[in-house]
Amino acid sequence: MNPHVLFWIPAALRLAGIWIGSAVLWYFFGPVIGLLAGLALTTAMTIVQLYYLSALDIWLDSPRSDRLPDGWGAWHAVYSHLYRLNHDEEKSKKELTEWLTRFREAMNFLPDGVAIMDNVLFLDWCNPMAEKHLGLDLGRDRDMRITNLVRDPAFIDYVILGKYDEPLEMKFNDRYLVLQIIPFGNRRQILVTHDKTDSIRTEKIRRDFIANASHELRTPLTVINGFLELAIAQPDLDRETRLSHLNMMREQGERMQSLVEDMLTLTNLESNDYPIRREPFDALLLVKNIYQAAQALSGGRHVFELEMDGPETLYGSMDEIRTAFTNLVTNAVRYTPDGGSITLKWTSTEEGPRFSVRDTGIGIEAKHIPRLTQRFYQVDKSRSRQVNGTGLGLSIVRHVLLRHEARLDIESEPGKGSEFSAQFSRRILVP
Repeated sequence: MNPHVLFWIPAALRLAGIWIGSAVLWYFFGPVIGLLAGLALTTAMTIVQLYYLSALDIWLDSPRSDRLPDGWGAWHAVYSHLYRLNHDEEKSKKELTEWLTRFREAMNFLPDGVAIMDNVLFLDWCNPMAEKHLGLDLGRDRDMRITNLVRDPAFIDYVILGKYDEPLEMKFNDRYLVLQIIPFGNRRQILVTHDKTDSIRTEKIRRDFIANASHELRTPLTVINGFLELAIAQPDLDRETRLSHLNMMREQGERMQSLVEDMLTLTNLESNDYPIRREPFDALLLVKNIYQAAQALSGGRHVFELEMDGPETLYGSMDEIRTAFTNLVTNAVRYTPDGGSITLKWTSTEEGPRFSVRDTGIGIEAKHIPRLTQRFYQVDKSRSRQVNGTGLGLSIVRHVLLRHEARLDIESEPGKGSEFSAQFSRRILVP
């Protein structure tokens, strides 16, 4: 049987009961009593219906399952049905809210920016990366048109043309961005942004590295080729001149060899396929060996001092740290005039172990210090060639220290010398 028919059966039975009862009273007590009784029962039934109807109206103003009143008769079926519908709706809303929360949390961790807009590009929501890329503030900019927020001619032209099949590349707020608008759903659009700044900067560094390496290698090759051509053209050169040429070619060859070795070292340090090996080694012995090597390199031209009260054992790559310390000491020897002093210190600080090299050399102007660790950056290129520098030493030092969670501190003043310090954290003291 149809459930809607069953729904009306209790009400029909109650109404029939009222009529039968009134008829019985009419029969036994007369028509007045019968009619009054029927009217009273009908009125009571009507009041009950109006009460439940009023309760339903009040509930509809704030429909919550836990506030739904109890019903009687047909109203019980009505309220039960409403309870099930409202409970299912609340469950669906809860699930939808949970999914929306998860979606937004996932969007917050995306490396790309995502902004959701309506069909006329009014901002509805965006993740933190979109705020960073486009300079947005969701709390401030919600319900504003995106072209009023991103005032870039290239972007506005992109929106006006409406050719969203291809992405737009533009520079915005010192960032190189790739943007694309994607229509979706019912009159909705997504703006996706990708930051290419790091990849473009990396590509520029690569190009500059190749150009600088080619330039640095071209100079010694030109010298060597020049002397070789001269030797071929003038085979009867005297012995003294020939030896002079050979010595100069040997020096240029050594310079090329040093340059190639430094480039290979730097490439390995920057490679993700070249992980650090954390092994224990004797730091005191390492510093002593570097001190002795520096004295040998100086050949008695400088006064050396050594101070050591730092830890004995470190955990890291001894070869890499030796390379970094050696570069710092070698620079001090190269750029300190004869008769100057060079002090090596291996000490313990509150932050961690510290290796420093202090010299009384030519010093460096403050404007050059932030760029010293850039590849091939040289304060005085002519002097660097005289001392056989490659321009990669401090860049190697920086990468070694970064791999060991350390930093390079530089203090210098022209004419008064410099101090280069490798400051480690306490992490290097434990396996």
